[in-house]
Amino acid sequence: MLKIAISGNIASGKSAVQNILEKLGYSVADTDFIAENLRHKCRDEIVRLFEEFNITNENGQISKEKLAKIIFNDKKQKEKLEKFIHPKIREEIFHFFKAHSDEKFVFVGIPLLFEAGMEKDYDKIIFVHTDDKIRLERLIKRNGYTKEYAQKRINSQQPQEEKEQKSDFIINNNGSIEKLRPQILEILSKLS
Repeated sequence: MLKIAISGNIASGKSAVQNILEKLGYSVADTDFIAENLRHKCRDEIVRLFEEFNITNENGQISKEKLAKIIFNDKKQKEKLEKFIHPKIREEIFHFFKAHSDEKFVFVGIPLLFEAGMEKDYDKIIFVHTDDKIRLERLIKRNGYTKEYAQKRINSQQPQEEKEQKSDFIINNNGSIEKLRPQILEILSKLS
């Protein structure tokens, strides 16, 4: 089984790549989805971890927006959350590998692959590149962020160029979704 990471900085189009791979019949784990589940599953522990802040919404659930504002404005708080959540995400990924061990390729969408130091867990890395200007526009439009906050989110990750040097394949996502499929098919042919 070949374990392949799909990485890319925020608003680069990783989800679009993952969707195409799933439509082609491949198993894909999405760490954003895993993290979301863990946020619910580990609610009490995370609330305790950030007890000096109000991170819950009116339903008593963890507010993704409140938590994001805290961790993207305070590096220590970000590190605290990552130290707690990254090992749990990694554990879930290993369960995914085990459940799909009879498959030729499995893919994991993992935005913070390099930041979390998980690149050694994969045989190959695909990096989805989108110019910073386009990513900024997408974040403002998609998430309703202010330009300043969107830029802060972009700046919180390692530069794309550094990650590309550590990746086996680069997908350019500056254009339309239709331009992604041929690039993905070309990578799959090289992996076979």
